Amino acid sequence: MKTPIALALAALLAACAARPATDVLGERLTPEQAECRAEARRSPEVRMVMREANPTPNSMNEARIREERRIAETTAWRRCLRERGLALPGGVEIIRGL
Repeated sequence: MKTPIALALAALLAACAARPATDVLGERLTPEQAECRAEARRSPEVRMVMREANPTPNSMNEARIREERRIAETTAWRRCLRERGLALPGGVEIIRGL
C-alpha cells in the first residue's frame, strides 16, 4: 500500500519541479533571455493589463486578459532583448489570435 503513495508523491514532486524556461517553439532560453522573460513578466505594461481582470470568473474577460497579457509580455520581452543587444526570436511581428 505504501508503493502507490510513494509513486503519487514522486509524481507530485516532479510536477512541481522548476522547468527550464523555453520560447514559444519549446527551445531553451539562454540565461540572458530568461532574465529578460522574468523582467517582462514584471513590466508595468503587464501589471496594467492584470489590473483589468475581474475578481469574479468571467470567461470573456479571462480570454481578453490572457491575450492582452501575452501581447504585453512579448512586447516587453522583445524590448528587453533589443536593449541588451540580443537576437530577437521569431519573425518581425507578434502573432495575434484570429
